[in-house]
Amino acid sequence: MSRSVTFLSAAALALLPTAVFAHTGVGETSGFAHGFMHPIGGLDHVLAMVAVGLFASHLGGRALWLVPLAFVGMMAVGGALGMAGIDVPFVGFGISLSIVVLGAIVALRLDLPTIVAMAVVGFFAIFHGHAHGAEMPETSSGLAYGLGFILATAVLHGVGIGLGLLIGTAGQRQGHRIAQVAGSAMAITGLAILGGAL
Repeated sequence: MSRSVTFLSAAALALLPTAVFAHTGVGETSGFAHGFMHPIGGLDHVLAMVAVGLFASHLGGRALWLVPLAFVGMMAVGGALGMAGIDVPFVGFGISLSIVVLGAIVALRLDLPTIVAMAVVGFFAIFHGHAHGAEMPETSSGLAYGLGFILATAVLHGVGIGLGLLIGTAGQRQGHRIAQVAGSAMAITGLAILGGAL
């Protein structure tokens, strides 16, 4: 298992330069397509959003839709704050920390109550939303841009849920091991990103 963690971590670290492209001031920021590509273009956002889906899949039941919904809802709140120019401290730190925490949750397969899981992902979603909202153009395309990044987030959550359900078919022991490797790789990558954010 340690070989798998090492390989996945090395692969994730090799992709680290792409993480900066999801943050304020980089690239074009207008229209639906740009809003959609914004979360997908940053490794930090992708890892956190897929981790939310994996977490929701592990919890199952109502958490399968409530946990991603909490993330999307609070991300919209964070986006509105960013768009309004209201400062949220430590945005980069919060985004990086979200990968570490959510990766650890996936690796440890924590069975949190749904309301607690919603609160955890919702808290981190504010940082992700603010990063997007701070870039949202003050033009008529701002709404399209916002819809794009919300849809991309939902798609990434769906990918995480799908992966989680697929992991579940591998059997309890094998599934647990796969989740440990995936979550550990996410957390290690989050620590690397966090190191750059400090």
